[in-house]
Amino acid sequence: MSFHGSTLGQESQLGTSAGKPREIAVPGSVFESIRAEAASFAGTLQAVRALHLAGYRAGVEASAALNHEAGGNAFALTEVAFWSSLSDFFAKRGWGSFEHRSPHRAIGVLETSDWAEARPDSFDPEATCGFTTGYLCGLLTQLSGAPIAVLEISCRSRGQDTCEFAFGAESVIHDLYGSLLDGAEITTALKAL
Repeated sequence: MSFHGSTLGQESQLGTSAGKPREIAVPGSVFESIRAEAASFAGTLQAVRALHLAGYRAGVEASAALNHEAGGNAFALTEVAFWSSLSDFFAKRGWGSFEHRSPHRAIGVLETSDWAEARPDSFDPEATCGFTTGYLCGLLTQLSGAPIAVLEISCRSRGQDTCEFAFGAESVIHDLYGSLLDGAEITTALKAL
């Protein structure tokens, strides 16, 4: 599992180029390479933390582009339009697409079967979308104006059919994470919240 709470990345301000975030395209395999290199120097936990923090900062910065594409304020859209706009935002950039669902009144889930950061061709026992987890945390926190935590609850790199990212208030996601670490299935963990 990969977990990121919004407070981990709030310690720095982000620069932009001429007031607009600068975007570049890189192969999806860059995440696997960065994770492997960082783990070889600092260990797996520190590598995941570094990816979370980098993702968080990128997500905060990306919120300006999403707001711009949504006509100025993505959070002012209807719920259906917001999630559709967010999925289109990622798809246009090569990340993949996702569906939004609400399995619990306090938790939303973004589910994708084609996410770029996942490496289903090289099995990993851990969730590997650490950058995405941080990115979604930063993006949703910045757009909502309130801390949003994100937890990857399934990952194609672990042989699962989809990557799923649960999100919500930090305390709720922390409780969900604890239940999953204790071995509860996701449906059981959600019912216990």
